[in-house]
Amino acid sequence: MKKYGFGADVGGTTIKMGLFEMDGTLVEKWEIPTDTTEKGAHILQDIAATVHGKMVENDLTKDMVEGIGIGVPGAVDKDGVVNRAVNLGWDIVPLAEELGKLSGMKVKVGNDANVAALGENWMGSGKGYNSIVMVTLGTGVGGGIILGERILAGVTGAAGEIGHIHMMDHEEECCGCGNKGCLEQYASANGIVRLAQRYLQNHPEMETTLGTELTSKEIWDKVKENDKAAVEIAEQMSDLLGKALAAIACVVNPEAFVIGGGMSKAGEILLEYVQKAYVKNAFHASRNAQFKLAQLGNNAGIYGGVKLVL
Repeated sequence: MKKYGFGADVGGTTIKMGLFEMDGTLVEKWEIPTDTTEKGAHILQDIAATVHGKMVENDLTKDMVEGIGIGVPGAVDKDGVVNRAVNLGWDIVPLAEELGKLSGMKVKVGNDANVAALGENWMGSGKGYNSIVMVTLGTGVGGGIILGERILAGVTGAAGEIGHIHMMDHEEECCGCGNKGCLEQYASANGIVRLAQRYLQNHPEMETTLGTELTSKEIWDKVKENDKAAVEIAEQMSDLLGKALAAIACVVNPEAFVIGGGMSKAGEILLEYVQKAYVKNAFHASRNAQFKLAQLGNNAGIYGGVKLVL
C-alpha cells in the first residue's frame, strides 16, 4: 500500500477534495467549483488538474499515491460507469476509465451517499461496526448501506435509496423522483415542513409558538421547548422514518444506524424520537441496533473516497 491517496466528493456547485495518508489522516482539504457547462464535460479534467497540482505542491510522485476515490450524485456500476447524474449534466460516463486516463492513476467510483456512509464507517461514528446503514436527512433523504465494511451498491448502483421507499398510498403530491408517497416527502428537512404545514392547517385550534416561515430547525427547537404541535409533527415524521428503518433492518440487520445531514444538527432529541419509533416497529431480533449521529459532516465523502481506493 502506497502512503497517499485522494478523495473527491462531486456536488452540483463544488467538488470537495482531500489529500490523505492511507491510514486515514487528512493532510489537506480544499474545494474547486463544479463546471457544469457543456454537460459537465470539463469536470474530470478539473479533478485531474487539481490532483496533479497538489502532487506538485507536496512533492508527490505517482508511485507514492495509491489512487483517487470519488463519490458522485448518481448510480454507479461495478466498473465505475455513472448512469446519469442530472445535477452534473452527465448521461452515461465511464468515469473510472476516463479519469484514470487523465490522471494516470487508479480510480474508484461510487454513489456519493454510499461513499459518505463508507467514510463514516471507516473514520466516523460508524467506526468499529461491521455493518451500518447511514441515513442523511437534508433537502432530501439519502442513504448508504455498508455490510462487511463494504458498500452494498446493488446491480445498478441504486441500493441505499432510502428516501424513495414508498410510505403513503394516498399522497397526491409528486416526489422529485416522479413517484408519490416516498419517505423523502416526509422525513427530509422539506418533508417535515410539509407535515407541519398540513398539521397546522388541519388543527387551527392548536396553540403553538411555531411561526409561519417554518424550517426543520425551528420545528426541532420547538420540540425541545415541548411545544405540543411541534411534538406531534416530530412524532409523525419519526414514526414514518422509524417504520422505514425497521423494514430495512429486516433485510440487512445492521449493527447501527448513523443519522447525518442538516437535520441531524437537532442532536440527540432527533435520535430519541426516531429510535423510539424504530423499536416499536422493528422485528425483535433487530431492535438492539444502535443509533448514532454522524461525525464527519461534509468531509464524509472525501474520507469514503479514500476508503474506496483501499
